[in-house]
Amino acid sequence: MLWIGLTGGIASGKSTVSRFLREKGYAVVDADLLAREAVQIGTKAHSEIVRHFGPDAILTSGEMNRAKVGEIVFGDRSKLTLLESIIHPEVRRLALDRKSQLAQQGHEVAFYDVPLLFEKQMESLFDRITVVAVRPEIQKERLMKRNGFSSEEAERRMASQLAMEKKIAGAHDVIHNDGSLEDLKLAVERYLRRLPSPNETEAR
Repeated sequence: MLWIGLTGGIASGKSTVSRFLREKGYAVVDADLLAREAVQIGTKAHSEIVRHFGPDAILTSGEMNRAKVGEIVFGDRSKLTLLESIIHPEVRRLALDRKSQLAQQGHEVAFYDVPLLFEKQMESLFDRITVVAVRPEIQKERLMKRNGFSSEEAERRMASQLAMEKKIAGAHDVIHNDGSLEDLKLAVERYLRRLPSPNETEAR
């Protein structure tokens, strides 16, 4: 099975590309969803978060209080590193489990949607890497509109990630998203023509 890492910058349109891929019948594993699964009640990660970040890190429902934990680690590199050391190994284990399941189910291709692929040096885990790219000025405009950020905040969020040109340089394939939603859909369709069909039973 071809295991493809799908990544991009904030507000690049990666989630939209993931949706288009699913609509075309491709399996897409979402790292953000795995991160939520990794800290469910009863998991080791859940217990570790309570131990290190206190009871306020957990909502009354038992789920991790992402807003509170975000406040704790924001601007504190040591606490962020601690949080990542708790969550990331479990996320990686879950991702490998999903990959194995999809291969056993007969998928020819599967995608792993992971925002910080390059930032976390995950390149070696994939057969190919696809980047959803957008020009910085468009990225900033979309981020301000989507999140209600000021110009300065949008620039700060963009600067916290690896520069887009470096992600493009490290990718096998690039899907450009500088135009309309319809333009992006067409770009995804062109990209998929170079890949096998989603599973062994489907004809191209």
